Amino acid sequence: MTTGLPIDAEKPIVGMVHLPPLPGAPKYSGDFEAVRESALRDARRLEAGGADALLLENFGDAPFYPDDVPKHVVASMTRVAAEIRGEVDLPMGVNVLRNDAAAALSVAAAVGAAFVRVNVHSGARVTDQGVVEGRAHETVRLRERLDSDAAVLADLDVKHSAPLAERPIDAEAVAEPVERGLAEGIVVSGAGTGHEVGVDRLRAVASARDEAGLDAPILLGSGVTAANAADLLSVADGAIVGTALKEGGETTNPVSVERVERVVEAVEEVR
Repeated sequence: MTTGLPIDAEKPIVGMVHLPPLPGAPKYSGDFEAVRESALRDARRLEAGGADALLLENFGDAPFYPDDVPKHVVASMTRVAAEIRGEVDLPMGVNVLRNDAAAALSVAAAVGAAFVRVNVHSGARVTDQGVVEGRAHETVRLRERLDSDAAVLADLDVKHSAPLAERPIDAEAVAEPVERGLAEGIVVSGAGTGHEVGVDRLRAVASARDEAGLDAPILLGSGVTAANAADLLSVADGAIVGTALKEGGETTNPVSVERVERVVEAVEEVR
C-alpha cells in the first residue's frame, strides 16, 4: 500500500469514470438510465483491465459550478456511486467539479468511498469559474463530522487554472496542502485534461516533498499514457488516468479494456 493512499497497490493506476451530463446540466440527455449504464460500463471495464481504483467525476456537467453544486447533483452522483460500489470491487474516489469538496465528501461518506480529489484544497486559483478558493478548514472538519475515512488528494497547481501570483515549487509550497491543509496526497497535473506533466516539474515537486520531510504520495493527474507511464511513474507514486484509457484516446468515449491493460502493463516495469 502506497503511504497515505487507501489503495492496496504499488504505484496505483486510478481510472476515471467520467459521468455524462447529469440532470440539470445544459447537455443532459433526459435519460438517466443511459448515464447510469455509461458509468457502470466504464467501471466494469476499468476493473477488467486491471486498474487499481476508480475515480467518479461529474465531467459532463459543464459549465461547472465553482464550489457549491445543487443538491440534485449530489443525489445523482450518490445513486451512481452506490451502484458502482455494489458491482465493482475497486476502491472508489469522488471528485465533484469544479471544487465542491463538501459534496464529494458527502457522496464518499454515503457509499464508503476511499478518497476524494479536491482541485483547490488550499490557496486560490484563477479558473474559468472565477477565483476558486480552497476550504481546507471546512473540508477536514466536515470529514470528522461525517466520521469518514476518505483520504483527501489535493491538487497542486490544478489543470485549467492559473495562480493569482507566481510561486516557486519549493518545500513550503508543497507542504502547505499536507501540513496545513491535512491532505493525505498531492496531485500534479498538466495544463489541461490529457496534458502530460513535464518530468522536470514532477522531479521538482518530488524533491520539494522530500525536502519538506513529507511522506505524502504524489499522483499524476493528467497526461499519463502507455508510452510515458514507466518514465513518469519512476518518479510519481501513482496516477489518475482518464483520456488514455478511452476508446480512440478521446476523453468522452467509453473506457477501453485493452487501453487499460496497456497502461497497467507499462507501469509493471517500475513496480
